[in-house]
Amino acid sequence: MAAQAMIELWRGEMLESRHLGHAVICDARGIVEAWGDPEAVIFPRSSCKMLQALPLIESGAAAASGLSDAQLALACASHNGAAIHTGMVAQWLAGLGLSESDLRCGSHMPYDVQANKALTCSDQPPCQIHNNCSGKHSGFLTLNRHLRGGTEYVEPDHPVQQAVKAAFEEVTGEPSPGFGIDGCSAPNFATTVHGLARAMAFFATATGTGNARNRAAHRLTRAMAAFPELVAGEGRSCTALMRAMGGRVAVKTGAEAVFVAIIPERGLGVALKITDGATRASEAAITAILVRLGVLGAEDQVVATYLSGPQKNWRGLVTGELRLAPGFCAPR
Repeated sequence: MAAQAMIELWRGEMLESRHLGHAVICDARGIVEAWGDPEAVIFPRSSCKMLQALPLIESGAAAASGLSDAQLALACASHNGAAIHTGMVAQWLAGLGLSESDLRCGSHMPYDVQANKALTCSDQPPCQIHNNCSGKHSGFLTLNRHLRGGTEYVEPDHPVQQAVKAAFEEVTGEPSPGFGIDGCSAPNFATTVHGLARAMAFFATATGTGNARNRAAHRLTRAMAAFPELVAGEGRSCTALMRAMGGRVAVKTGAEAVFVAIIPERGLGVALKITDGATRASEAAITAILVRLGVLGAEDQVVATYLSGPQKNWRGLVTGELRLAPGFCAPR
């Protein structure tokens, strides 16, 4: 099956761009609704960080280190590198008896405006703690200490990544056909859009009273929803959408226009991928699906921000609008 048109950009009365993709909504029994090809194989990128964090909890490493729900939310984060994020990572590493040099995620300038300005004006380079994945890597290091693994915890054959792969394949319900190296240097295991949605449905239906994995999924979902500011940050769609839904839904974006949602009250998991990698389209598409499922109000300002509001230029003039492509998320 081919990718399906999902989001259109209109300038004036002319269709200027069209974004195609794949999206799946799953419950515990299987696919509820789908667009495009559910079996399209993708790299989930950072949208799967809650899967990568499962071994951290189910191994007992999180409990042994006394990790808080805030730290678990940060383990699932692609954060802005604001003080709220970097301060927590630094404290986390210190509590492990480790330092920034033990991370293997690499450095980049923080996305947070104030943090970026402070570094620029001080003429100081960023460090690995500023990396948007430093929370995930702090989780890896916590698991690694519990497993007594070697220092190179991002290597695909390392016990940390083997534990991640096992959990990933079991929860997606399918063997991964391979992996790529993510921006933070960790392996990113491929799966189908269906498999990713199936995994999100598992998280959505976890009750916290089952086995270790069930309890881990339940805790990670609640941690993300309770601390949306840690999962991304100010001005980011993940944070804004979770705030708008009042902690009822956990969402997570990934690079190259992947987005997932975990909806416990409906027992539903959502996964989508825009094939051209456009973030504006993945943000619009997940917003449309959340409205369709009744967990996000169509009149909420966040919907206007990511989907229905006018497109403006630098002078504030209205230049166009995003629209749902015919056949995608049509009113029921």
